[in-house]
Amino acid sequence: MKVTWKLPDGSEISADVAEGLSMMEAAVAQNVPGVVGECGGNLSCATCHVQVAEPWAARVGGPDDFEDAMLDTVEAARGPGSRLSCQIRASADLDGLVLIVPEA
Repeated sequence: MKVTWKLPDGSEISADVAEGLSMMEAAVAQNVPGVVGECGGNLSCATCHVQVAEPWAARVGGPDDFEDAMLDTVEAARGPGSRLSCQIRASADLDGLVLIVPEA
């Protein structure tokens, strides 16, 4: 599946991502600035915060209660599409997904 990360400076990074991989793992592999993933995807650091672009929000879905609590600790402003990218897994129905990396 194809994913595009929109960066705060207006540039974009796009990549093909294997099914099942988390968006955090994919972002780290692509050296996407602003997506760190310090905890390695264990849902304990919130350093992989992204905003799901509006057309994709319903398809991706919202955070569960634990992720929602973790999102309260993010550095950048939290928005309605805020998710931890370690909790979004690549799948065929998300082909073309657009994620916005917030300015820290």
